Amino acid sequence: MEPTTMAALAVGGSGLLSFKGNQAAAKAARQTAEYNAKVAEQEAVLLARVKRDEERQLRRQSERLIGQQRVATAASGITMSGSPLQALADTYFATEKDALRIQYASEVEQTRAIADATLTRAEGRARSSAMKTQAYSSLLESGSRAATLMG
Repeated sequence: MEPTTMAALAVGGSGLLSFKGNQAAAKAARQTAEYNAKVAEQEAVLLARVKRDEERQLRRQSERLIGQQRVATAASGITMSGSPLQALADTYFATEKDALRIQYASEVEQTRAIADATLTRAEGRARSSAMKTQAYSSLLESGSRAATLMG
């Protein structure tokens, strides 16, 4: 076999290996992005659970406080009207306001995690696409060099 033919085959083989390597890297980038996106989505689920537990704890503490207020009012011999009733109402409203803040924070955190997942997938697709383009570019380049060597 002539040296130029051997060189052309070597260049062609090198280009093919480079193409395969870039294709594998593109697939790996896509898979990594998908994995990271799923992690972010699971984080959103966990954040929702944490906030739900936080709200539940707030409501339990509020119920204890309301119970203490009722007992203190009853022990003093005052009827539940006027200022004691207003204090109880304030406790209920403060609890609901705090619960709404927790729910809002939960929605913001979940939205952020889902946006992160979406962005991760988009970046993975872009990286994968760039690597595929590089794979075809290297294949065409090596084919061109092999053709030049062949004559």
